[in-house]
Amino acid sequence: MRRGRPGAMPRGTAERTLTSVGTGDAVEGPRGSAEGEQREGGALAAEREGEVSRLWHITLSVSGAEAPLAEVRRGLEQLAHDHPFLLTSRYANDHAEIRYWEEARDLHDAAAVALRLWGEHRSSARLPPWEIVGLEVIDRGTYHQRIAEGYGPLPATPVGVHPF
Repeated sequence: MRRGRPGAMPRGTAERTLTSVGTGDAVEGPRGSAEGEQREGGALAAEREGEVSRLWHITLSVSGAEAPLAEVRRGLEQLAHDHPFLLTSRYANDHAEIRYWEEARDLHDAAAVALRLWGEHRSSARLPPWEIVGLEVIDRGTYHQRIAEGYGPLPATPVGVHPF
């Protein structure tokens, strides 16, 4: 299954394709069987080429002209509905922070998807016309190490959309 956002690919990433990773049960058929060959796309093909997807913790910060708090909250709630993997959003009338997990082959792919998130959902979720002012992409191990050491982003609880 191909995963990605519609629209033009960022410069220099024409050969990159984000793929969803199967759970293992989707590729149970033997390789020689028609069923096994049919299911042998996406994650299994990427795994064969040494391209295993990983989880990346994304923190996307946006900012711009003041907007009514109720509209900002409604837009972020719609974004969370459209993108159910969003963990938490914090907002004020002139900035917001969105945190979630992204599955991607490498940091470049995760960052590319994250950088397109706000713009691609701006009209559908009626988000404010703010610009991205910050992006942090860290791997799962680094995220958990930071939490264990008591620094870095706090765990995304409570999940949902909340004011700063």
